[in-house]
Amino acid sequence: MRARDPVTTDPKGEVGCCAARPQIYAAHNTPALTNDKGIYGSRTMLDPWFVSGLTEGEGCFCISFAVRPKMRLGLEVRPSFALSLNERDRELLKDLQTYFGCGWIRQSKTDRTFKYEVRSVGDNLEHIIPHFERFPLKGSKAKAFAAFAQVCRMIQQGDHLTRCGLLGIVSIAYEMNLGKRRYSQQDILRVLGEVKG
Repeated sequence: MRARDPVTTDPKGEVGCCAARPQIYAAHNTPALTNDKGIYGSRTMLDPWFVSGLTEGEGCFCISFAVRPKMRLGLEVRPSFALSLNERDRELLKDLQTYFGCGWIRQSKTDRTFKYEVRSVGDNLEHIIPHFERFPLKGSKAKAFAAFAQVCRMIQQGDHLTRCGLLGIVSIAYEMNLGKRRYSQQDILRVLGEVKG
């Protein structure tokens, strides 16, 4: 099986690929934590409703964009599911990683937290989305999840490769309440030629 980049999504052809073996990485994608082989199968399995509840409080569904001039439309779509906890709860993130069977754990030294993250579109479609459809969120994140799932499925069917489809994805993404973004919606539409100047 060919290795996949944990940071980028579809441009490397991940959609539909089997999940890569989960890894633990720190900031700057350098190996950080010990080679604890047990994290992949011998940890205590989490209750599915606990996972949904934890996500309701500490999780995030995000659709971000990267400007990529070498890509045909100049824009890369990056859906990601993430959950951050204090470094004291790092073991819980390992349990979460084992539960989903995919994703990465990285350290954020600025706020002394650890983040479990799934950026692969294939892994989100195969592992993350089915969980939350079976054990749905009940609060404010339910709407964000619905938009996230819709965008992942649009990417799966290739909508991000057409101008019209990409505009639809941008519209959905900017309706999600995600706080401050690197690029404003105007910036993204400018890249796509929808806004002049």
